[in-house]
Amino acid sequence: MEKILIVEDDRRVQKALRRLFETEGYSVDAAFDGSSGLQAAKAVPPAAVVLDLRLPAMSGRDVCREIKNATPNTPVIILSAMSDVVDKVSLLELGADDYVTKPFSPRELLARVRGAIRRSTRQPAAAGDVLCFGDVVVDFNSMRLTREGQPIAMTAQEFKILRFMSQNPDRVISREELLNEAWGYQSYPTTRTVDNHMLKLRQKVERDPANPVHFRTVHGVGYKFVP
Repeated sequence: MEKILIVEDDRRVQKALRRLFETEGYSVDAAFDGSSGLQAAKAVPPAAVVLDLRLPAMSGRDVCREIKNATPNTPVIILSAMSDVVDKVSLLELGADDYVTKPFSPRELLARVRGAIRRSTRQPAAAGDVLCFGDVVVDFNSMRLTREGQPIAMTAQEFKILRFMSQNPDRVISREELLNEAWGYQSYPTTRTVDNHMLKLRQKVERDPANPVHFRTVHGVGYKFVP
């Protein structure tokens, strides 16, 4: 039975979420503050974490960051009354897998959690947990990338993009598909976000970012990964 960890200080909301997930066959663990939630996530990594932002003891942002550092493949779905687009973007940059604002539809939240769990269980295509191309070596388990033997700092979101594209080598992937699969956020503000991330990724892994070999643009459509 897959376990969902709920980190929410509002007892009424926590009770409603527990009932929602238990009805669907999940086991549920819960915490009322950020520090306790982080400890629970590290002790026994759950299938997914539903995390409120405004928490006592430790903020949801810090909890999300620490969970992703400790167990990068654990999906984190942020739940908050905050609706500002900038906050959504920054949370996804931090590594959150999805974002649902209060008040929310229980069915929508359930669907997003299921989607995040499904994406987290996928394996990189034909490469196990280590991907090699050109002079780049990527270890998805430890979220470590080296180029010519030198470590390169990568964000959690850049690893998500790289992982998804490695599962689909030589296939043209639209910006919309990248948003849905790598971000898991179907109402993301703009596909321009994909272009910005691709530019940064090229700067880190391509010998000549202006003339990329591995992350190629297919004009009018999207991008293609060539190992």
